[in-house]
Amino acid sequence: MATLARRRIPSVSAEAGDAILYGLGAAFALITILTSTLALYRQWAELAIGPFLFGVVASAGVAVVAARRSKSGRASAMAPKRARRNWAARIGVAVCVFAGATAIPLGLEIVWRSDGDPGSHFQPEVGVIEHQGQAVARGKNPYHEVTNPNGKVVYHAKGVSTVDAFVPYLPLMSVFGIPSVKKHDIELTDARIFFSLCTLLVAAVALYLCPADRRRKMRAVQVIAILPTAALPLATGGDDMPVVAFLLLAMVLAQRRQPFASGLVLGVVSAMKFTAWPLAALALFAAYDRRGKRRPWLMVLGMLLVAGPVVVPFALGGPWAFFDNVVLFPLGLSGVNSPAASPLPGHLIVSAFPFLHRVLPLAVGLLGGALLAWYLYRRPPRTASQVCKVGGVVMGVITLLAPATRIGYLLYPINFFVWSYLFAEPARPDELVSQKSTPGEPAPRIPSPISS
Repeated sequence: MATLARRRIPSVSAEAGDAILYGLGAAFALITILTSTLALYRQWAELAIGPFLFGVVASAGVAVVAARRSKSGRASAMAPKRARRNWAARIGVAVCVFAGATAIPLGLEIVWRSDGDPGSHFQPEVGVIEHQGQAVARGKNPYHEVTNPNGKVVYHAKGVSTVDAFVPYLPLMSVFGIPSVKKHDIELTDARIFFSLCTLLVAAVALYLCPADRRRKMRAVQVIAILPTAALPLATGGDDMPVVAFLLLAMVLAQRRQPFASGLVLGVVSAMKFTAWPLAALALFAAYDRRGKRRPWLMVLGMLLVAGPVVVPFALGGPWAFFDNVVLFPLGLSGVNSPAASPLPGHLIVSAFPFLHRVLPLAVGLLGGALLAWYLYRRPPRTASQVCKVGGVVMGVITLLAPATRIGYLLYPINFFVWSYLFAEPARPDELVSQKSTPGEPAPRIPSPISS
């Protein structure tokens, strides 16, 4: 059926695919300009819509030229040269769009923060992580008991609102805020600089190690660095982007059958933010060594060696304060309304029926956990591609149904689904023949080991 569908649906060239994606980016920027209530988001959109439109026009031009050359009837010996030209043109367009939609807005917002009203040129999480890093740099515990078990506010951080007194991040996230301990030169110490550098560096290493073809890698680059899934958060906040980049590296190492190395990277990202935990847990299903044997405990060992020494001391230093900050507050259960309140189904439900504020997370956790366990028992994922696909569904459900969440968290399932495509192995000709001649679906094939 899938083969028949591929035959009937006309294929879209890589260049035309670029034009479509940049067109979606431009449409998103336009919608943001017209509908967003956040001036910071509108500023980004006004800066980014031009580069995205340039990407549409330039990519469409490259696609037209490539199509004409392929139909010109020139000798097939010229095909490799044409492919190199098309690839160079695609890279050039991508670099220009990245500069205009991601890098320049990020730089301008940082400069404007230092020159004008600092509160209007970055998302609150930037300031929270900088304060977290400053506390750690001074040898202090950044987690304070903001509310008591009865939900009463008992702590007010100096100079910030009650909401910004919470630190909903795990200890390793403070690394990005440590440079801000120096009160001068915001242009050099803004946490977004280090979010962006870490994201680009880790993603580059991951894609270098990934054995996928360059067409698939380009899609991963666009989603993690160029399109609104990356450009908007990097320019305005950005704390989720290093998490995504480390998860990509961990899944690449899992695909290469290096479970311990993958576990070490998962330990790093699991000590940064809880949003990494669902995919980190699912990654255990793809923990195979080079001989094809499952080694989930080797991956767990790698996680614990990194995450344990980082997280446990802070958790033991103030158990309730830690739980209040990193668990209750992100779930909207601390008694203080989180600013992460996008009009997604979970938030709309608890807004219409406030008595479900505590019931909904519990119900979603129990019912969703039971369904996930049943699915994993019946059809356990065996490859990095399958793990990412399941992880995309899980993170999508969590983001949509959480009482307090941001629409920006949808960048997690979007990236995971793109990685599923990135890691998927193209079907071999002999497999297609066997599918035609043998009724029923063949058993999943575990990819062969990738030599380092």
